[in-house]
Amino acid sequence: MTTELDWFKSSYSSNDGPDCVEVAISHPTIHIRDSKNKEGARLAFTGGAWSEFLEFAAGR
Repeated sequence: MTTELDWFKSSYSSNDGPDCVEVAISHPTIHIRDSKNKEGARLAFTGGAWSEFLEFAAGR
């Protein structure tokens, strides 16, 4: 059974710029893709791994 993901654009993405990231949350997985290439490569993280990445990216 395949469930359709509910994608939303990152609040850090601009509407007119080249850097657009979309996110979909499907517990327990966080999905990331390039909004300009919706059928392209996607990344998927567990909630814990995503939290660790965000802390690292924030420099904490």
